[in-house]
Amino acid sequence: MSTVLSAESLHLSFGMKPLLDQAELRIERGERVCLLGRNGEGKSSLLSLISGDIQPDEGTIRVAEGARVAVLPQELPREHHKSTYQVVAEAFPETGALLEQFHELSMGDGSEEQLNRMMVVQEKLEALDGWRLDQRIRQMLEQFQVDPEVTLGTLSGGWQRRVLLARALVTQPDLLLLDEPTNHLDVPAISWLENTLLQFTGALLFVSHDRAFIRAMATRIVELDRGQLTSWPGSYDRYLELKEKALEDEERQSALFDKRLAQEEKWIRQGVKARRTRNMGRVRALRAMREEQKQRRDRGGSTAMAIEGADRSGKIVVETDKACVGFDGRTVIKDLDLVLLRGDKVGMIGENGSGKTTLVRLLLGDLAADSGTIKRGTKQEVAYFDQLRHELDPEKTALDNLADGREFIDINGQSKHVLGYLNEFLFSPERARSRVSVLSGGERARLLLAKLFSKPANILVLDEPTNDLDVDTLELLEAQLVAFKGTVILISHDREFLDNVVGSLLFLDGRGGVQQTIGGYTDWREHGGRYVSETQSQSNSGKPPAQEGQGVKNRDKGRKSATKSKLSYKLQRELEQSPKAIAELEQRIATLTETVGEPAFYQKSQETIDSTLAQLQDAEQALEKLMARWMELEEMAESQ
Repeated sequence: MSTVLSAESLHLSFGMKPLLDQAELRIERGERVCLLGRNGEGKSSLLSLISGDIQPDEGTIRVAEGARVAVLPQELPREHHKSTYQVVAEAFPETGALLEQFHELSMGDGSEEQLNRMMVVQEKLEALDGWRLDQRIRQMLEQFQVDPEVTLGTLSGGWQRRVLLARALVTQPDLLLLDEPTNHLDVPAISWLENTLLQFTGALLFVSHDRAFIRAMATRIVELDRGQLTSWPGSYDRYLELKEKALEDEERQSALFDKRLAQEEKWIRQGVKARRTRNMGRVRALRAMREEQKQRRDRGGSTAMAIEGADRSGKIVVETDKACVGFDGRTVIKDLDLVLLRGDKVGMIGENGSGKTTLVRLLLGDLAADSGTIKRGTKQEVAYFDQLRHELDPEKTALDNLADGREFIDINGQSKHVLGYLNEFLFSPERARSRVSVLSGGERARLLLAKLFSKPANILVLDEPTNDLDVDTLELLEAQLVAFKGTVILISHDREFLDNVVGSLLFLDGRGGVQQTIGGYTDWREHGGRYVSETQSQSNSGKPPAQEGQGVKNRDKGRKSATKSKLSYKLQRELEQSPKAIAELEQRIATLTETVGEPAFYQKSQETIDSTLAQLQDAEQALEKLMARWMELEEMAESQ
């Protein structure tokens, strides 16, 4: 592999804390590198440095000679009046402008003046090889199934991002930079993005919070932490293992250092006699230790979020019977039969525009049903997390958005200073007094969570809460939602977040149907769940579409009826031998886990580490398959 990008001794600072402090980075052709780091660490700033939008205070960034860098921005474009062709043509500023001008002139009145102007533009295009670029633009749009004449503003957020990716790839870049590419995309769009990027032959450097996306894409993890870039070769799961070990080592070394420093401080403060005879070399060493501790940048704190509880709602939160809702002659929700109980944690999925927000409004009473009945429980206190951040006033400070001029607020029966409460969500006093309009996406998300959790609630409604949050905050939010004793309604396209939080899933097919599945996203998939766009593409390719409109009970019934045949001798023997095989695998996993947990394990050769971790992963996967097979055989035996 050849090096596409190298960065040396990078230093970048905004204010007191440096975002990059003598940082180093190298990216090879064909790599797919995920850039991780907490909100505010400087990930987007690093991408801006590489793209050339800003310059470092110190250090150098070298792109291989002749290599092209393209960017898929985090924000959607504002030029909604432009056609998709015009947006993609912006990748070639001079040529794109000429192509647009030629197109406009070709629609004119055919006057001599107009024809002369067309001739001038045509000559310039030929000199710039413009017609070849025009063909490349149209081929790219055709490949992405985008109409070149469609106005950008008429497209959904997912299709707009598809157009932006076409603009980035049409230049045939050697390095593609992506900043939170899955934000506001539904799962089919994310799957399309994954498949498209996996076919890209250049190098990728991307920032993402979507753990399923990271697992599918990353060949290496680079972490930005306290100004330093650390490379972790291999998969995301391997990074998690090695990172945990590295943090333990760092904490142990810091504790030993602090203990030694305390001992030296005690020595320097001994009585007059000791000071007369003290070793000046030891004094100088102490001064050096003090400076080292001063320069040592501690790892940033974790968000200390806690949900403000309210009195319990009634046992039944909402019950619907044949409820229907429609707009402009289109049925959005049809014949909905649903019972939502106190303490349920329900996820909602469906392609963009399928009616998820409409369903939430219907369940909460913000929208009346056109037909059918809806019964709502008592003592309901709802807190709502809005993906578009409408709950925040961009012209007010974070402080005023939360407290409206108050100095103290009540959180779980305790009076807390507003600055102290915001500090638990990683807002410094200076940042808390900043206007929302200047905050990053991650900071706005944390502020909205702080505001959400400051209100007593027994029903939480969260619409795409994972956008812009770093992984650490995501995991803490997951833990809080799981521990929350009230009811949770969660709209999300984050597959792993759904798996970790919800107990059941509502799938909206976009034609009015709502199917419920017990479990999370993975369970829905394993029960045959498919998006409408997936079933349509299967149908078009000659494959049978997935069955729709079947609930969990119907699928379970179908599966049991298919296994009522008597077990053969071979299957009976497999069932009898399964417990012994499971026990042997569990013992092997325990032995390997003990080996990996030894203090000296990570001091061994890289080959030994990789081999042992691979054996452990293979054994765990084999155990999962064996357990699933054993349960299947048990079901078959019981159904006889």
